[in-house]
Amino acid sequence: MNYKSLTSSVALVSIIAISVVSGPGCANIIPPQGGPRDSIPPVLLKATPGDSTRNFTGNKITFTFDEFVDIQNLQENLNVSPSPKNNPSVDFRLNTVTVKLKDTLESNTTYSINFGNAIKDYTEGNPIKDFIYTFSTGRYIDSLELTGKVVLAENGKIDSSLVVILHTNKDDSAVVKDKPRYITKLDGKGSFTFKNLPPKTCYLYALKDEGGTRRYLNDKQLFAFTDKPIVTDGKSEPVTLYAYAVKTPAATTAPATTGLNLAGNRNKSTGITAESRLKYQTNLANNQQDLLSSFVMTFEQPLRSFDSTKIRLYTDSAFNPAVTYSFQKDTGNKKVMLKHTWKENTTYHIIMEKDFAQDSSGKKLLKTDTLTFKTKKLAEYGSLQIKFRNLDMGKNPVLLFVSGESIVKSVPLKGSEFSEALFLPGEYELRILYDDNKNGVWDPGQFFGKHKQPELVKPVERKIAVKWAWQNEFEIAL
Repeated sequence: MNYKSLTSSVALVSIIAISVVSGPGCANIIPPQGGPRDSIPPVLLKATPGDSTRNFTGNKITFTFDEFVDIQNLQENLNVSPSPKNNPSVDFRLNTVTVKLKDTLESNTTYSINFGNAIKDYTEGNPIKDFIYTFSTGRYIDSLELTGKVVLAENGKIDSSLVVILHTNKDDSAVVKDKPRYITKLDGKGSFTFKNLPPKTCYLYALKDEGGTRRYLNDKQLFAFTDKPIVTDGKSEPVTLYAYAVKTPAATTAPATTGLNLAGNRNKSTGITAESRLKYQTNLANNQQDLLSSFVMTFEQPLRSFDSTKIRLYTDSAFNPAVTYSFQKDTGNKKVMLKHTWKENTTYHIIMEKDFAQDSSGKKLLKTDTLTFKTKKLAEYGSLQIKFRNLDMGKNPVLLFVSGESIVKSVPLKGSEFSEALFLPGEYELRILYDDNKNGVWDPGQFFGKHKQPELVKPVERKIAVKWAWQNEFEIAL
């Protein structure tokens, strides 16, 4: 190629390059596209000493991975069995994790170090799930297992935040005073597995771990126990534990206020603020009274006094006195229930004299007041019939209707059928309470002294939807 041709070629290439860069618009600089996101957790290349080492005598273990690693939430994840007095120290650098044991190891004992999901790759945070290292100070690795499940006795549901523990001390006080010998966590289905156990008689518990103590601190804490010791001999069947807690009385709330100027507004005629008058709420919804329930007044503070002769019930626009109604207070003196057989689609008036009630701070109504509301129509309800198959009447079954997290109706069953002519429409979860003491409510267990298991509640898999102005019929197999 002669000089001229070469010069022409270079010029042509230059023109093309310039036109690409500065063509009709500015060019976008696009970075090269990366490959797919790394979703693979680190891979262990080497453990020193190796996994399942026997006759272990050292105090240091080193893990080497195929990429840089990070360790997060170690305190929540790390689980050493048998439980040491002092947890080992864990350090990491680049692709290496080092564990230093602080306790003197027991002879002829199999140890497991479970890192949970603490070890992750440095760049993407992909965890090695349930990374476990096992070694033995004896000539063999213990290989016995114990499996089972933990269920909440009150509703049959799962709480996977509970831990399951094994003690070798048979005294009840061990769950309060001692560290458990072995610890494991629940999976998302409420199941647990203890691995590498020696042949031994143990005592099995589950609990809500308060502050990482692994101890049963109070009866408000979820707790479960077995009726008899567990013998780990390779023949143990899966165990089901039923967790319970003594319930703290819930603070009573109500959806509707009385309209007594309770929002701190100032009464223009008197100049007195609502802060100085008796405050309460009612269970009216849209100013309507449910035909199937009592009218309820819930006071902001406990009542010092209540005079039922100074609160009266009237009907219709003529204010006709109602008959056969009564008042009942709860034990906390914060709730008053007006019991009455309501007429449908009827206007009612409750007239309260100013001193009908006084709360613990001395507040009363400032003047006689009237509360007016209307009852629902019969057409706003549906009839309900449920036929159960395989219902065990020998366990004193109680049918529970649950809406949200609240039990809205509880009915002891006398047979395999339930029916009511009027039922409030809505979607309900059903449960069956096996009511051992026939008191109509769920009772928790009692461990210390009595070893009494909680009453059990069986959730019904099928939900029901009750429609208004409809004959709702269901057949449910348990």
